[in-house]
Amino acid sequence: MASIRKRVGKRSTSYEFTVSNMVNGESNPIKKGGFRTKKEAQVAAAEVEAQLAKGMNPVTKKVPFVEYFEDWIGLYKKYKVSPTTLKHYEYSLNAVREYFSGTPIQNIKRPEYQQFLNKFGNGKAKETVTKVHGHIKSCVKDAMEEQLIQIDFTRKTNPHWTEQAKKSEEKHLNYDESVMLLKSIWTKIDEGLGYSLLLLIATSGMRFAEAIGLTRKDFDFKNDKININKTWGYKKSSPEGKGKTKNQQSKRTIKMDMNTMNHFKKLFNTTPNNIHDLVFYSPESKYKVISNTNANKLLKKLLLELNIEPITLHGLRHTHASVLLYKKASIHYVSERLGHSDIETTLKEYTHVLKEIRLQDEQVTVQTFENMAM
Repeated sequence: MASIRKRVGKRSTSYEFTVSNMVNGESNPIKKGGFRTKKEAQVAAAEVEAQLAKGMNPVTKKVPFVEYFEDWIGLYKKYKVSPTTLKHYEYSLNAVREYFSGTPIQNIKRPEYQQFLNKFGNGKAKETVTKVHGHIKSCVKDAMEEQLIQIDFTRKTNPHWTEQAKKSEEKHLNYDESVMLLKSIWTKIDEGLGYSLLLLIATSGMRFAEAIGLTRKDFDFKNDKININKTWGYKKSSPEGKGKTKNQQSKRTIKMDMNTMNHFKKLFNTTPNNIHDLVFYSPESKYKVISNTNANKLLKKLLLELNIEPITLHGLRHTHASVLLYKKASIHYVSERLGHSDIETTLKEYTHVLKEIRLQDEQVTVQTFENMAM
């Protein structure tokens, strides 16, 4: 049974509770004061006793959500994700700071969080809102495991966003268009290093920063494999020179087709090496590699020549994954090949393709059992 004590000060009167608690056979009472009324102290004490009865570790100190989120990023993300990804987490932190300010994480309920999602989503794209929501959900999950809070206030909430036209980097080519593009690249493959870059991204699904970070040593011509373990800075916000991959899963070795590997083997034998050992070295460039802008211009030029609506290099990565899924490669393999942090990312990004495959699977299922009955 908790004891309530009245504390009379010079300026005000407050109440304090004490709840008996045993830790490893020794008395370790839990105390907290500052309550305006005796009733408030009794209610708070009853909550602590209920938590102790459930084997929980009661938290009597309120922790501002912004403070916890910032510490969480520093502890669990700062040294485990790429600088670019870290900026996404910092963006989420600023969103939390702007809306919740000094609100303790223990005081946030589901309605308040839903109001945050509704307000934050105004004028924002789906990708932005879902990314921030995902960061917060992960943070709240850890807060629950640490018994800082007992209820997941993000559960059953619905992110809100403003529908926008699909960005060019989100677009991808269908299978027939990708065949046309690849054939066009091959006809021009000896006209410049940019075509080799387009070929590699189309047949590997690499991120641009991963592709330009490749060195000749990363190519295993004996086994037709490429080792991806680093990136290369190509813009102001990137680290200068060699950098980390987006996440730990992005460090991977992928199997390549023989035609692509034979091209690079010939390329390495007929062109000089450079001080950085980079495959896509460009001495005139500020960043010493083929620029993202020029590579995108080249891709756009090729697609327009084919009367295909242009996409970006990132869209070419999406095309690679979409083609594999269309050809019935498993979602687990595609996720691993792309270097996604988890399969949920792959499922989210390629829902459109999976829906198409599901329709095909339904037709196969129906046809199979209809034929068995004949």
